[in-house]
Amino acid sequence: MIQVNHLYKTFDDRTVLSDINATFEDGKTNLIIGQSGSGKTVLMKNLVGLFTPTSGEILYDGRDFVKMTKHEKVAMRREMGMIFQSAALFDSLSVLENVMFPLDMFSSMTLRERKARAQECLDRVNLSDAGAKYPGEISGGMQKRVAIARAIVMNPKYLFCDEPNSGLDPKTSLVIDELLSGITHEFGITTIINTHDMNSVLGIGENIIFICKGHKGWEGNSADVMTSTNEDLNDLVFASELFKKVKSAVT
Repeated sequence: MIQVNHLYKTFDDRTVLSDINATFEDGKTNLIIGQSGSGKTVLMKNLVGLFTPTSGEILYDGRDFVKMTKHEKVAMRREMGMIFQSAALFDSLSVLENVMFPLDMFSSMTLRERKARAQECLDRVNLSDAGAKYPGEISGGMQKRVAIARAIVMNPKYLFCDEPNSGLDPKTSLVIDELLSGITHEFGITTIINTHDMNSVLGIGENIIFICKGHKGWEGNSADVMTSTNEDLNDLVFASELFKKVKSAVT
């Protein structure tokens, strides 16, 4: 579990995050949503240590990430998996080698063990036969699945996903959502997803943090979204006519 307590982040004299309090729960898909410029990306960068909060706490199972030494933070990051918006695969490495990369860097496994573990993760994301291919030879959706396999290869306790459905068609986005949700529940991971995809919000949003103008504007789950009276949240989630009709049908 990750707890954020009274988190502030300022750049020069501009406050981007103000008094953020939130809990990201184990074994659930925790979503961070908000308009562009709301501060949600800054929040995630604070969570993974790319930014240092101006003040406040970030507790990983009770351990304050903000107060950790550099050595402790390096060790902490080995408990984290990260899926980037662009997949961020190495073009010169095969799919199997991409998934093996964290093991090559941080594990003491033998080569045979690393290959077996990487193949196991490819099997989990339904890419059993793709190991010998290169990123340029597979689709964008397959690249995202490779990125998921690489993110879980070290058995992380915490999985961070930055816009995992960016650039994907709705059908492929659904596949990615189902994979992330399934992996989260199967392994009891604390999964945090930064997303603009409202299908994800309504489909897999078990715990949703809505950031509005640097503040936490709302917190709930996908069912709560449907009955929310928060105008800013409704403007974000139900911007399309289709989603407006869905909400009207429920309420």
